[in-house]
Amino acid sequence: MESRILRYMEQYDYENLVFCQERAVGLRAIIAIHDTTLGPATGGARMWTYATEWEAIEDALRLARGMTYKYAAAGVNLGGGKCVILGDPKRDKSEALFRSLGRFIDRLGGLYLTGEDVGTTLRDMEYIRMETPYVVTLPAAWGGAGPIAPATAFGVVQGMKACVEAVFGRQRLDGLRVVVQGLGAVGSEVVPLLLEEGAQVAVADIDPEKVQRLSAAYPVTVLDPQAVYDAEMDIFCPCALGGILNDDTIPRLKCRIVCGSANNQLRDEHHGALLEARGILYAPDYIVNAGGTIFDTDRFNPGGFQRERAMANVARIYETMAALIRLRDEEKLPMARAADLLAERRLAAVGQAKRLATRPERVPE
Repeated sequence: MESRILRYMEQYDYENLVFCQERAVGLRAIIAIHDTTLGPATGGARMWTYATEWEAIEDALRLARGMTYKYAAAGVNLGGGKCVILGDPKRDKSEALFRSLGRFIDRLGGLYLTGEDVGTTLRDMEYIRMETPYVVTLPAAWGGAGPIAPATAFGVVQGMKACVEAVFGRQRLDGLRVVVQGLGAVGSEVVPLLLEEGAQVAVADIDPEKVQRLSAAYPVTVLDPQAVYDAEMDIFCPCALGGILNDDTIPRLKCRIVCGSANNQLRDEHHGALLEARGILYAPDYIVNAGGTIFDTDRFNPGGFQRERAMANVARIYETMAALIRLRDEEKLPMARAADLLAERRLAAVGQAKRLATRPERVPE
């Protein structure tokens, strides 16, 4: 497996991969650091029941790279990193486990900053913060911005509006059929925002409790999780895990737009072109799901966290998405590649400026 890992890291130019283990508390975790050109590697700590160790490693690596591009495209001065914890978030959590992870993160000396993600909560972040200051997502009482899912959901809807304007010639979502896959922290916040816009919403999740709770609160149609790709819809909004846009699912999609919060929705890079070939406008995930991190990292700006400023910056996801659509049209590129190009241009410009700034002056002879 070692050569496989190193080949993957070399292919996408990763900086570090850190394995964390403490048997006494049941901790098994992986921290991936992709690129620190713009600032310290930052990304949430995800807890999930991975089928294999390689699946966990690949998820950490893919997510870290996605964070690099997310921050670069959003104009945030942070690098890309991610932590995955191997375990069942419903059974395996403990204060001791997260405090142990906090000590591992602290040893990195600020190279990696963590936060809330799938399977973890603000309470878990409090435990990590007891051992290290390198935690971004925290409750307001601990100096953080509080829950970030509402901001992420708001950003997704702003990106969706830009897509709707490009495809349907209007910003309003009224009357459009939207299928939301995944009713976690973000998906459950997206649903009421879509209903407020007048959309017809169908939902699906592998957790029956989440479906029951949300369908009892809102007028939504419930779909079987296996049926989402075959449903008649205008917009597919994936808010669960990654890799769901692949050779099997893309040919089944009956929609005009894919726009959701899930990270790494494309199983492989060529699937962006496959969506384009089918006439489906794809909103790159790291563009439209950047709202939470834009909101959360506002406290690094002058004057500390200011909610109104933070949400105004999240709203600009509409402008970013609209600019990406123009770039796609001008460069004749799939949307996924256009988004990568936007991020890569910023990384290259900042990286070059840093190299010039640190180049030693030539001593006159």
